[in-house]
Amino acid sequence: MSEPPKTRPKVPDGYTRYAVTRQKEPTEKGFVGYEMIWEPFHREVEYQTPKRP
Repeated sequence: MSEPPKTRPKVPDGYTRYAVTRQKEPTEKGFVGYEMIWEPFHREVEYQTPKRP
């Protein structure tokens, strides 16, 4: 029987509402990983001290 191919197919980027998943380049051992890039959920606002009564 023939051996399975040594290369992995390129997977397109996955887009969701708050994240993007990208395929990393394979390592020398052939491991293919994925990275998650998250969009911020909250917006940071600089704190202002309240006025005194």
